[in-house]
Amino acid sequence: MKQQSSDLETRSSDSASDMEPIIQLRNLNIGYTKSLVKDITAEIYPGDRIAIIGPSGIGKTTLLRTIAGLIAPVSGEIDNDCVGRGQIGYIPQKLGLVRHSSARNNVMLGARTRKSRLHLPFFGLGEVLNKEVDNILQKLGISEISDEPVRILSGGQQRRVAIARALIQKPKLIVADEFLGELDLDNIDSIIEILEAQLSEINATLVMVEHQEDIARSIATRIWRIVDNQIIEEVI
Repeated sequence: MKQQSSDLETRSSDSASDMEPIIQLRNLNIGYTKSLVKDITAEIYPGDRIAIIGPSGIGKTTLLRTIAGLIAPVSGEIDNDCVGRGQIGYIPQKLGLVRHSSARNNVMLGARTRKSRLHLPFFGLGEVLNKEVDNILQKLGISEISDEPVRILSGGQQRRVAIARALIQKPKLIVADEFLGELDLDNIDSIIEILEAQLSEINATLVMVEHQEDIARSIATRIWRIVDNQIIEEVI
């Protein structure tokens, strides 16, 4: 059974009735010079795990970046409650890490979003945040390489650093673009287990693009499939 995009606002979970959405999309068309995905009306709720799937080049990443506020929509409206500093954690496909800096320093960049913009770097993070950085590095299995520059790390290790950087922000929303690439199946299972625990602990919502459907379905509570420039929500 499938729901058309006009019915996306009806969440498959019964719990939607007693929660306020953190993001609402209304008659949204997304793209650049022309619309790639059209007429999106949807709500994203706290605790959702949404996977956007479909073939390459049809607008998955564009939709993700539009939800994150990095691209303006062609038309329509977005009501987004995740507007404060550090409220959105973003894991781009190319990760966006500072390659000459250490793994730990990259994670600390995420932690700094929990400080005021006026808090200068030479003041440090403080004992509590430094301990949280240590804990997330340990949970993601990268403590031993935390002082190594990112450029010498394997692709899988770099992805763990990017995930740690997003989680340490304690954001309301994490948007992730094929963030499990370059990981073998054992590592993927481990990361999914850690990620799910951490998302639940900080009560964060996840919207992800994933080209491997079996991986997407192992994480997602909702599936958005792009077909013929429309979003179809598949009931899981």
